[in-house]
Amino acid sequence: MRIFKIKSHAKINLALNIISKKTNLHKIESIVSFISLHDLIYVKQISGKKHKIFFKGKFSKNIGKINTISTLLKLLDKKKFLRNKKFEFVIIKNIPNQAGMGGGSMNAASLINFFIKKKLFKISNNDLIKLTNQIGSDVILGINPKNTILCANGKIKKFSKNINLYTLVVKPNFGCSTKYIYSKVKSFSKPKFSSPKQSMFHVKYLKTLDNNLEKIAFKKYPKLKSIKAYLLNLRNNMFVRMSGSGSTIVAYFNSKSACNEAYKRFKVRFNSHWCITSKTI
Repeated sequence: MRIFKIKSHAKINLALNIISKKTNLHKIESIVSFISLHDLIYVKQISGKKHKIFFKGKFSKNIGKINTISTLLKLLDKKKFLRNKKFEFVIIKNIPNQAGMGGGSMNAASLINFFIKKKLFKISNNDLIKLTNQIGSDVILGINPKNTILCANGKIKKFSKNINLYTLVVKPNFGCSTKYIYSKVKSFSKPKFSSPKQSMFHVKYLKTLDNNLEKIAFKKYPKLKSIKAYLLNLRNNMFVRMSGSGSTIVAYFNSKSACNEAYKRFKVRFNSHWCITSKTI
């Protein structure tokens, strides 16, 4: 039986604003990109009566039986989208958990992309949005992963041009609870990305922006504030920002050599923290 290999890339928030709160969910807008850091998903069709899911790799611990992939498969089976076919999935987790990089959500999105590409099912855009929202609010961002602007009204605009940024991605030895971070949001921003355009990915503009969740995360975890301060003092960085609700902090560079030098310096100071160099795709 043929085995398919899928790359499930990490998502990073270049900027994130909290606009308002409606019922239990917050309304956000965000400028999103994807980096070369990725999980690997191996897929093969099997003859059994149930799907099989196996998580392996450095960040595979503490992933429960109910996860984004199991939830997706349950939804697809309920709608008969997979035509009663069963699959085995082996997911090599290279993206840290509770990191603000959407590892689990991007896994689900990558499988949706795969199934659609292999023509197992067709789905309208409206139904696709409904499907992804049942798994997680940011799953939709990984459908056709390109530079993305999420507007406050929920609309998404994709851009194909690579912004060619090198990143030093740092995650300390703890994660941030998305639920907790959002529960502490008390103030809101005015929408800034209502008319999305390619120029919003220019560094000059990105440097003027923020992640509204940083203050909350830094208050709860002062270590994150220390990490950002250190990264800001490294030579040749263009800007430094937390991704999503944390705990990943990303420093951005315009050259591979500057990024590699920053990696070496960071590891000397914070050897116990996971970090990796990567590049926008």
